[in-house]
Amino acid sequence: MTKKKFTWRDLSLNDFKVYFFSLFKAFIPKKKITNLNDLEDFIQSKSAWVSQVTLYSYLKTRMGTRYVLHFENDEFMKSVNLAKWNIYSVALQDLTFFIFSYLKVNSNFQETAKAQEIFLNILDDETTNNMPVEIIDNAKKKFYERFQSINLENYYKDLPFNSSALALYEWAPVANELKTLDRKIVLNSVILKWDIIKKEFQDRIQF
Repeated sequence: MTKKKFTWRDLSLNDFKVYFFSLFKAFIPKKKITNLNDLEDFIQSKSAWVSQVTLYSYLKTRMGTRYVLHFENDEFMKSVNLAKWNIYSVALQDLTFFIFSYLKVNSNFQETAKAQEIFLNILDDETTNNMPVEIIDNAKKKFYERFQSINLENYYKDLPFNSSALALYEWAPVANELKTLDRKIVLNSVILKWDIIKKEFQDRIQF
């Protein structure tokens, strides 16, 4: 498999500032997706993009102008990194299932077992980026469970990104009383970002 261009790592204040530039990357024209290597790269990079942008945007909105001070708090930074990896692990699942469901129905692509192969390849790559082993193991378990129960004939059009939206709501290190107030906005923000990715995928896929 090709080397990934997007890598996760522990966050720093500079990462938090730089991420805003990634907001614009989704709109830059990309090459067509013509093979499984391209597909794996797309799933990995776009799952990371959605996870990063939605988490950081929510945190910055809630922290306001004092967000810089939070980066001096080691415990807070541990919580952010924990949230990042957990949200990302669910985003990978959602996008993998969406893509293979879409390809099965719209491109008559029947090699659905490749979904698991690609998912595991991505997780193996993330071990070099310090993704916690317990989160990787849990992601594998959840993937297997979901893969056995979902219907790929309609998954892509039946709220395919609900789980990752809920993951942001669950894992974001924000006080529960505030999250309760923000629930609808948080969930919608994730779905809107996935809408961008869905359109890009449909434009680029050329199997």
